[in-house]
Amino acid sequence: MDTDLLPACYRTDAERIALVAASHERLFGRPLVARSDDPLLALWRAPLAIVAHGPGEDPCFFFANRAALAAFETDAESIRRMPSRLSAGPQDRTARAAALARVAREGFIDDYTGVRVSTRGQRFRIEAARLWNLLDEQGRCHGQAAAFAPPDAQAAPRD
Repeated sequence: MDTDLLPACYRTDAERIALVAASHERLFGRPLVARSDDPLLALWRAPLAIVAHGPGEDPCFFFANRAALAAFETDAESIRRMPSRLSAGPQDRTARAAALARVAREGFIDDYTGVRVSTRGQRFRIEAARLWNLLDEQGRCHGQAAAFAPPDAQAAPRD
C-alpha cells in the first residue's frame, strides 16, 4: 500500500476525523497540522503520530495516521476494530485511564508520558504527548485524541 494515500475507510468518517484538528486548534490555540484543502490528508501525512477514539466505556480507535500506524505496527482497518485501552500493556492501563480522566475534566493536557505497546508486542515510550477532548462547535464531546512524536523503532522504553 502507498502510505502517502489516505485509506478509504477514513473518508467515510471525514466529519468526525476533522474534529481531531479542529478541537486541537480550539483547545490549544494553535493548529495541529498546516491548513489544507484536504484536512484529512494533512492529518494522515503529519509527522506526529495522531490517534483518536470515540466516546464510551471501551472505545475503539476511529483514526490513526500513518505515523501512528507504524508505531502500533498495524493498518487502518485493524486499528479501527481495536479498543484503545489495548494500546497500553496491562501494567500501564491504570495510568492511561487516569490521564484520560484528567483530559475529560480539564479538556486537554500537554504533558503525558507513558509506555505503549504495538500489536506485535513492541513496547515504546511516548513523552510530552498532547491529549484532548474532541469537541464540536456546540461543545459536545465525540471522544478523545492524542498526538506524540513517533518512537524510534529501535529504541526500547526507559523504565
